[in-house]
Amino acid sequence: MSIEIKSGRIIDPANGVDEIQSLYIADGKIVGLGCAPEGYKAEKVIDATGCIVSPGFIDLCTYLREPGYEYKGTVASETYAAVKGGFTAVCCPPNTLPVNDTEAVTNLIFDLAKRARFAKVYPIGALTKGLKGKQLSELYSLKQAGCVAAGNGDYSVENLSVLKRCCEYAKTHEVSIFVRPEEVSLAADGCVHEGAVGTRLGLNGIPALAETVAVSQLILLAEETGAHLHLSHLTSAKSVQMVAEAKRSGLNVTADVAIQHLILTEEAVSGFDSRFHCRPPLRTHADRAALIKGLNDGVIDAVCSQHQPHEAAAKQAPFAESEPGISSVEVVLPLLLGLVRESELSLATLVKVLSVGAAALLKVEGGSLAVGDTADICVFDTNEAWRVTSETVISKGKNTPWDEHEMQGLVKHTLVDGRIAYA
Repeated sequence: MSIEIKSGRIIDPANGVDEIQSLYIADGKIVGLGCAPEGYKAEKVIDATGCIVSPGFIDLCTYLREPGYEYKGTVASETYAAVKGGFTAVCCPPNTLPVNDTEAVTNLIFDLAKRARFAKVYPIGALTKGLKGKQLSELYSLKQAGCVAAGNGDYSVENLSVLKRCCEYAKTHEVSIFVRPEEVSLAADGCVHEGAVGTRLGLNGIPALAETVAVSQLILLAEETGAHLHLSHLTSAKSVQMVAEAKRSGLNVTADVAIQHLILTEEAVSGFDSRFHCRPPLRTHADRAALIKGLNDGVIDAVCSQHQPHEAAAKQAPFAESEPGISSVEVVLPLLLGLVRESELSLATLVKVLSVGAAALLKVEGGSLAVGDTADICVFDTNEAWRVTSETVISKGKNTPWDEHEMQGLVKHTLVDGRIAYA
């Protein structure tokens, strides 16, 4: 279908564009910017007056739950939620049942995504078999099947010798390694940040040191092996500092931050509300400020949703016994727009960390609106308000701490491969 997106403010940091223009699409590609190609006739016109037109967002961590945990979410339900949030592509961790450590599981995920026809899905294959941290997965086979990276999901590879072999094997086949840094022996059975709030509540804490020790070890392994290391869901100021130093040294290290750590702090758990239970835990105001500065300085490459849909029962236990995770993919954009309104981020930086950064580190198409590029596009209104409720949240998981909050910023259209996936 040929589509004209008319009179929107096009923000395309990859190409230095920020101006009101029309965009022309045909056969899934961008064929014109500013003026239509000769003989072009639009079958559909989207009036984007007063709206932002940007590259479609790419999420580095969306738990799709399927196969195995369909009672929490499915590929169809969660990719539908993703396009509602402006995401044209999502990476899904290997935490499925069975674990995504074989070509068969990868192919099943692709088949489910193809049937759903919402967001593109980029599977992350299991770094070790069964995510048990003992035996390397067949990374080459997973890459051939279409996995964009390898990771161990929510599980740590406790044996550094095994992790070193993983890095060496990954480097041989140019496979990126995604790791959520956490030293298990320091994290133990914690459920909140180790600090004043956790102590007052009588909840076991996870110190920032559990993350920073792991970040240090992982950076040294990346230096030794030359593998591309991606550090997922950073939470601490010290981690940002270490990543900055690694990048200055020329190491192939990238990083992301989950949306909740940019918005919330440890104080959010004061009421024992299990909807705020997440891992890694919410940290201090100083950590939050350092994460935002890391985005502005380009140290942190991307913002992800770390979207984890849960059934209601998962959050009904006492705080420490509830399952960690927040349903968030639909509110990432309005939450970041809140930072823009507070002058903590610019609109250009917002678009960059939701699209350009992720596309670059994954080495996939996206993050650009140049003529000839695939038409993965988000059209959003920065001012339109909406309320988060169980009815307005599309995800099967309603476990959001922003329930009944009014959000400012609404996705109007999401186009995937030039097709309107959400309106």
